[in-house]
Amino acid sequence: MSTHVAVNTYTHSVTYVTGEMVRSLKQIIRLSGLSTELLMNSWVSLEAGISVWIRSKHLKKVTLEIYNPKTDGLVTRWDFEINYSYGADDDGSLWADHDAIKVAIAKAGVIAATCKYEFKILAPGGESVTGWSKGSYRSTDGFLQHSIGTTIAGNSLGTGTSFWRKTT
Repeated sequence: MSTHVAVNTYTHSVTYVTGEMVRSLKQIIRLSGLSTELLMNSWVSLEAGISVWIRSKHLKKVTLEIYNPKTDGLVTRWDFEINYSYGADDDGSLWADHDAIKVAIAKAGVIAATCKYEFKILAPGGESVTGWSKGSYRSTDGFLQHSIGTTIAGNSLGTGTSFWRKTT
């Protein structure tokens, strides 16, 4: 007699990576000195969109844009790019490097408490999710992108994280 056990690790990975991305966004917002009110009000919609689009493999990037509400100009930006073939030979571990994000927040520079933020998701061809609509990114002219590396991983899923900072 033999026994066969199957576990859908991809579903667990989607749940883990989704949760850690939202927690990382919260960490960035909070440690940057911004109000978490918008995030808390958007939490369910944010998790739903990320989860649906990772599960369908349409999600390419989750972006946090921090901007000056008087000029609508970009102050800084954080990108979480999804890699669907990360750690293909991994042992099934789930991990997040919140310390790397914390260090990068300090490198990104001071942000005025009067700044506002928005979440953007790049998921071309993905299904419609309540609370999300098409939009455009603010210009990154005069900014330089700084890679932090992989900060969240779960089996075959990983997120390459980066932030944008003015060049002058």
